Amino acid sequence: MTKLTSRRGLLFGAAAVSAGAVLTGCTSNDPADGDDKSAANEQPAADDKPGKPVTIGYAGPQADHGWLNAINDNAKKRAEKYSEVTLEVTEGSNDTAQQIGQIETLINKKVDVLVVLPADGKALTQVGLKAMRAGIPVVNLDRIFNSPQAYRCWVGGDNYGMGLNAAHYIGEKLRDKPNAKVIELAGLDNLELTKQRTQGFDDGLKNYPNIKKVARQAAEFTVESGQSKMAQMLQAQSQFDALWNHDDDQGVGALRAIEQAGRDDFMMVGGAGALSAFQAIKADSGVLKATVLYPPTMAASAIDLARALGQGKGISGLAEFEIPSTVTCYSAVVDKENVDQYMSTGFK
Repeated sequence: MTKLTSRRGLLFGAAAVSAGAVLTGCTSNDPADGDDKSAANEQPAADDKPGKPVTIGYAGPQADHGWLNAINDNAKKRAEKYSEVTLEVTEGSNDTAQQIGQIETLINKKVDVLVVLPADGKALTQVGLKAMRAGIPVVNLDRIFNSPQAYRCWVGGDNYGMGLNAAHYIGEKLRDKPNAKVIELAGLDNLELTKQRTQGFDDGLKNYPNIKKVARQAAEFTVESGQSKMAQMLQAQSQFDALWNHDDDQGVGALRAIEQAGRDDFMMVGGAGALSAFQAIKADSGVLKATVLYPPTMAASAIDLARALGQGKGISGLAEFEIPSTVTCYSAVVDKENVDQYMSTGFK
């Protein structure tokens, strides 16, 4: 049997093998069926020690945003940590046809595992399926493919959780203020992630009947759009108590508009985790008091997961023999109390 065939069999047969193992474990009551050692304690788990050589193909979009640049940096630096990992990196592209071609090149090179952050999850689903059918497991990073058959594992952020945690943070700060008002500076409204962040924020605010959202503007994840949209809201809203901004890059522009307007009568919570936001929070000299993470460290986790896949191992700290099928990164709130802990993860 060829290497390619055996790997394909492993990918598409794993579910059946796992189901059989679980069934056996659940139906046996005879202590004589096994020894005193727990199978979970015998599992091979990925750790920092060098293991089987693994070639990981990495394909991401063009780094035209601070967060995307941090994603690429996190992936590369994590791979450098492991002496046995070779990282084949494509040139980032926002052109779906070009990214598909780059991934097909990696498939033809027969890399052991693929890590893909698609420019467009729907448009790249077929090439994900192509890799999986060729026996190359895919770690789908953040922007999800349309079919779960197109990836072995998805790892990404929690957009709904960002909004939810922003609302809870603001809500607790304003809990005792009657008739409190909040406003929202969102991202691009045609993106599903923006809708999820807003939904989480709205749902979270329902826990605080004393708080009302009185305005919302959609920006474009850029400094310029953040400044212009924030200026419009400041003109329209003479008084409010808190602002949630979806993205720290556009937040740079929002803070410019706030400074130009001479406003300091409210608190601001950002989103994503930019270094500039962390520094402003630490300085505590302006309206920005916290930011909710959408951590670019997820790319480092994707490399860890790909390495474990390539070495046929599970993850240390989990009892299962295989890596999970889904890993959702938590959207932690960073404020003055814990900013030092996260400072090294801030993106520029």
